Amino acid sequence: MKAVIEIRIEAEGGPYVREVACVEREGHRLADIGLSLAESKSLLTAVQKIVVEHQTTEYLEGRRKCPHCGDARARKGSHTVNLQTLFGNFAIDSPRWGHCPCQPHEEKTFSPLADLFTEHIAPERLYLEVKWSSLISFELATELLQDTLPVAETINASSVRNHLHRVAQRMEAALGDEQVSFVDGCPRDWAGLPRPGAPLTVGIDGCYVREWEDKKKNFEIIVANRCPQRGRIAGSGLSRRMTRSPSAGSSSC
Repeated sequence: MKAVIEIRIEAEGGPYVREVACVEREGHRLADIGLSLAESKSLLTAVQKIVVEHQTTEYLEGRRKCPHCGDARARKGSHTVNLQTLFGNFAIDSPRWGHCPCQPHEEKTFSPLADLFTEHIAPERLYLEVKWSSLISFELATELLQDTLPVAETINASSVRNHLHRVAQRMEAALGDEQVSFVDGCPRDWAGLPRPGAPLTVGIDGCYVREWEDKKKNFEIIVANRCPQRGRIAGSGLSRRMTRSPSAGSSSC
């Protein structure tokens, strides 16, 4: 048996068809049924590469002309942009265009792909890295991604850890300024507030976590979940010795 796998892209300039993989089978064993892990990784990488190339080309073609006068912007050079995705890392040619002289600009040139690639790692890959590295060690999370996905060999525990810390800092910044109280008004008026109508279940637990730099020391973490019968479940966490503000460990789902 010989199976030829092609990808077809419908574009304004006409359809684009290209062979991305060829699977051949001669035996009739259980191990020969379907695609192997190596074949699936190769197939996903090939498809991803073609789709990314066409998407960036379409994006650039749609912005080549000046929106004010319609003249095409002149190409002033290019550089390479690296994009990390779930199905491989790709080096993409990023052109530099000159600004149209019909409008004043502080800079003479600009990179149009800078508006598209606000980060050099795809959100889905960042999500999986952060999810698994928060559940297991960085080394095991890296091995898991390498075993199941065609990610580049350059992925390592250090990069996964850095991505996790970057997402954590972003979430910490989204919490805003520390609030002393989340209830408005004078404390003597709080007794007059209506009581919750539904029962409320609260679960509290704690554990000790070893410090990252000093392996001989550890610190205590206390977590709590508020589970109403209706509405969202909210959770919070606090390290009495390491965390300066209680909101740093707060989260809700």
